[in-house]
Amino acid sequence: MSGIVAIAGRPNVGKSTLYNRMIERKEAIVDNTPGVTRDRHYGRVEWNGREFTVIDTGGYVTGSSDPFEKAIRDQVHTAMDECDVLVFVCDAKEGVHPLDQEFASIIRKSKKPVILVANKVDRPIDYGEAHDFYSLGIGEPIPVSSENGSGTGDLLDAICNALPPDKGDLIDDNIPKFAIVGRPNAGKSSIVNALLGKENNIVTPVAGTTRDTVHTRFSAFGLDLYLLDTAGLRKKSKVHEDVEFYSTLRALKAIEECDVALLVIDAERGLEAQDLHILLQIEKEKKGLVILINKWDLVEKTHKTAIEMQKEIEEKILPLSNVPIIFVSATTKQRILKSIETAVEVYRNLKLKIPTHELNEKMLESIAAYQPPSDRGKMVRIKYVVQTNARTPTFLFFANSPLAVKENYKRYLENQLRLHYGFQGVPLTLVFKEK
Repeated sequence: MSGIVAIAGRPNVGKSTLYNRMIERKEAIVDNTPGVTRDRHYGRVEWNGREFTVIDTGGYVTGSSDPFEKAIRDQVHTAMDECDVLVFVCDAKEGVHPLDQEFASIIRKSKKPVILVANKVDRPIDYGEAHDFYSLGIGEPIPVSSENGSGTGDLLDAICNALPPDKGDLIDDNIPKFAIVGRPNAGKSSIVNALLGKENNIVTPVAGTTRDTVHTRFSAFGLDLYLLDTAGLRKKSKVHEDVEFYSTLRALKAIEECDVALLVIDAERGLEAQDLHILLQIEKEKKGLVILINKWDLVEKTHKTAIEMQKEIEEKILPLSNVPIIFVSATTKQRILKSIETAVEVYRNLKLKIPTHELNEKMLESIAAYQPPSDRGKMVRIKYVVQTNARTPTFLFFANSPLAVKENYKRYLENQLRLHYGFQGVPLTLVFKEK
């Protein structure tokens, strides 16, 4: 079961350092200057068999007219609304700050689980400083040093205990789930409605009409699946919210849950930064992918327009390759059914299992045709390959010197797997082990 965890607090309490510690790599910019984190960062955390997404939010301040700080306030509120667990970070060295008290008064009104963190407890002798934060009325503070990692195990245990349980039988996990994701107003709900042949979801030209991910059972044309409409944006009455941030949160939830993501791109605007951000999340989650270029009926085109746009998109999404790109129109229903049929094929590719003897026959032939480059004069030999029982296609290559297999040769092997077996729209994982 996945979930979304938001890290929040006033500026310069070490939120980004804690985020980097949790995802186990330096991704967020860390600086002593308050307000450095303005763009949101999303990462995956695995702890004791649980996985969840963590969001690093900007420093929360009140009473400021700075437009960046106002945007950060709005995004923090949005993260609080959308997350499953909120991690409230304070600075144990500075003690309880008036902004901590203001933020605590807001948090106490929330019905979401809140975990209070007293950060910068870098030495055992400093543990007593965490006790001051009981006064915030949030609960027991967990003393943590995001700098050296002490206390983060206790924090991760607390997060996993606070995450919601599985949904049970509400959604049949044996039925494939396809998420319709993309930027605001790209036509996601219109595509769902075109498929269903009815106004199942509210569709307006106002970006962000749909607030919640909607699961719709689609049974027609021999298909049986769930469509997840993730327009998931603001209502008109909440125009202060950050649309792109909100859309990304909704997309994150749906991408976590789906088997195949259909990324909807506005043909008139082309592939933009927000599309690439969502694409990165799909790749991180190792989900199947189909790209839909919607509103194709509105584009002035020649016989070369589709070819040129497809080539441009393929270049922009590198190193991702072999991704289906379909030009559709929700208004005219052009290729709408084909988009779902393609997504079904991608789902089947996700589940494809290749017999070991056949896999070795094909791949060892490819390896013999192009041997791995030698490493410091030593021959690198790949002797055997098996497909594991992982959720997505994963191949285990046994070699005499697995660490010497270079990235370009790994790409060669991936290309050969795709050449022999297709795997269109599917992420492949190659693992090398010594034998």
